[in-house]
Amino acid sequence: MSDSTPLRYFPYEAPYSHQREAIERIHGALADGSDILFEGATGTGKTLAALTPALDHARAEDKTVLITTNVHQQMRQFRREASAIAETEALRAVVFQGKASMCHIDVGYEECRALRETTRDLVEAEGDLAELEERQRELLKASQAGDDEATSARASVLDELEAVEDDLAEFADRATCDHYYRNLTADTSDFFAWLYEDVRTPSEIYDFAEERGFCGYELLKEGVEGVDLVVCNYHHLLDPAIREQFFRWLGRDPEDVIAIFDEAHNVESAARDHARRTLTETTVTQALGELASVDDPRTEAAANVVTAFREALVETYESALSRPERAALDEEWEDIAIDHDDRRDAVTLAFLQAYTGPGYDADLERALALGRDLDSTYEQAYQNGETTEREECQTLQVATFLESWLAESNDRGTYPVISVRRRDGSGPDVPASLAADFDEGRAGSERGDLSDDRASERAGDRSPGRDGSTGSRDGKPDDIYGRAELYTCIPEQVTRPLFEELSASVLMSATLRPFEVTEDVLGLEDSETMAYGQQFPAERRRTFAVDGPALFASKREDRAVQETITETLEDAIRMTPGNTLCFFPSYAEAARYHGRVDGGTRYLDEPGTGARDLREQFTSDDDGVLFTSLWGTLGEGVSYDGDDCRTVVVVGVPYPHLDERMEAVQGAYAAAFGGDERQPRGSGDGPGAGASEDIGWRYAVEIPTVRKTRQALGRVIRSPEDFGVRILLDARYTERASVEMPDYAVRGTFPPEERAELVDVDPEKLQYAMLNFYGDLDAYDGNAPDPRE
Repeated sequence: MSDSTPLRYFPYEAPYSHQREAIERIHGALADGSDILFEGATGTGKTLAALTPALDHARAEDKTVLITTNVHQQMRQFRREASAIAETEALRAVVFQGKASMCHIDVGYEECRALRETTRDLVEAEGDLAELEERQRELLKASQAGDDEATSARASVLDELEAVEDDLAEFADRATCDHYYRNLTADTSDFFAWLYEDVRTPSEIYDFAEERGFCGYELLKEGVEGVDLVVCNYHHLLDPAIREQFFRWLGRDPEDVIAIFDEAHNVESAARDHARRTLTETTVTQALGELASVDDPRTEAAANVVTAFREALVETYESALSRPERAALDEEWEDIAIDHDDRRDAVTLAFLQAYTGPGYDADLERALALGRDLDSTYEQAYQNGETTEREECQTLQVATFLESWLAESNDRGTYPVISVRRRDGSGPDVPASLAADFDEGRAGSERGDLSDDRASERAGDRSPGRDGSTGSRDGKPDDIYGRAELYTCIPEQVTRPLFEELSASVLMSATLRPFEVTEDVLGLEDSETMAYGQQFPAERRRTFAVDGPALFASKREDRAVQETITETLEDAIRMTPGNTLCFFPSYAEAARYHGRVDGGTRYLDEPGTGARDLREQFTSDDDGVLFTSLWGTLGEGVSYDGDDCRTVVVVGVPYPHLDERMEAVQGAYAAAFGGDERQPRGSGDGPGAGASEDIGWRYAVEIPTVRKTRQALGRVIRSPEDFGVRILLDARYTERASVEMPDYAVRGTFPPEERAELVDVDPEKLQYAMLNFYGDLDAYDGNAPDPRE
């Protein structure tokens, strides 16, 4: 590597030996156009091992490098690394975030687009005015000198001037953006000179632009073309519409882009989230109100198909909800399974039964055309200053979703589902009369009678009325409403096209293995794979698999199980010379043991609350114990360096909640990758005694859960000088489980070198093992704690 150019982008004295090897291998793979799966434990130096060869290859082949993550802390780290590179090698790099975090006037996407277009029209009109005024002055001089042709030409120019002045007068009532106006009219050269002096953060760009009255986001879009490196969020690549625009701003085709995905074990779930499409009952009702206010011959057809879908949605969730289930609903969405193995889903069947007319496809086509026209009308009204806000076309949203639902809800890998929740407030969040005009007037009595007859047949008649309200029960307003969703089970539908288009990609994480599973679920083929384990001294860490109770969901209420878990945690806390971090399968279990465990200063992470302040309080302590869920925000992407935390405990095998949605993912993976179609799980703790290998379970549940567990273990021991203990508190992690209950054992899912470090220990022996480890490192301040206490 001494002759190789990639190292010119390495900003420090020299890479580690394993880092040098990774740089060489990645450089060769990029030259071959291969994708790379790169697993590296903490301390591997993954970021520079990927960036160094990627930047060199991009410079040689005229390409742009994107490095992307879904973790804010990592974005800050990437900026620091890019800044260090820029100090030693010429590099134009930017950090790009979404408009929402950089807008100076806090408007939405569509409104921003309309403002930009109007502002641009204003500046162009002002430019035309300036040119015409200059032209008429020149012609006036020529005319005064006796040039008859100039006199005639000036008369025409004056007419044009009058027309432009009239146009400009109309802008007085039209909404424009002052910040973008300054972008177009002021000298922005100082901004771009400042931008590329270093690698600026989005907040720095915002502040610099705000002080000068510019729009920093639009200037960044303008200046991003031709840069060497862009740091960005996942959605810039995983959302197809955003990606297309983003590449256009870069001035690059996909084949001219090298993408580096950090925390790449999260790409699977992130791609699934970007692919999901939803439509709430509120939007459907608003669309009907919109149609009721429109005088267009297509409204009847549009409302006909939209009304049928609303009825189908409501009828499906009303018939599925029991009285106790209804009473238990809160403001969180609650799924209702509607998928059928042998026929279309329940909502589609109800829609087909509810619909009457010449054909729903023809009505839907009219609804889409009308929606597009209405959307264009709203755009023009906003630009002309007729409205103060850019109105969204609800009809277009509903028709677009319904087109996708009818075409795709039965596709393999797509899971149709509906959800319900209680409104945040005391009634509907849309006017009750929104749909009344159309439903009762223009739709005709036959359509209205059919709807009302079907509703009255249901017990209690609790369906939404024709005015968009939700009826009543016991004299009180019914505040339940629904949502339809197309959920994508197999993320390769999003990621495969992306990886096929890119020049190459590097997917890096501390937990990417098994590589073949990552390739399958993301649609990668023939990737270059490499894995580097722990690089820090082995004698400064210990990983214990505690042969305590197997914390099955069915055993969590068992008193003896709770007592063993409690005593073991108290032993671990007492023997830790510093802070202890405890991960549980859920927030409920974290709260349970937060209330049971004595010892240390206890901190409880709760759902829906900010974790930053809690983490700062915990890390500033010296005997703190933090109780949290493995599926919360503290399980990955957060470092606990040095004295921040000494011991981390994962309690149980923290499988996620296994609802019908997860069952659908299992079934889709099983069908796609060769396992059983679907097997009920019952307890949600593994395949069950005697069950054969289930690819769906392994791909969808077991491997992601072990990855999360490995991520949690990696929160401590972040440098060669650091030291600590990692504890897996559940019999299913032990070697004994692999022999005595192989259907539930998870030890084999860990990579070989991590399995080799696992030390099995009985619960009552854990405190002695920890005492020996920490004592050998002279970690205790004063006398070591007595295990007999």
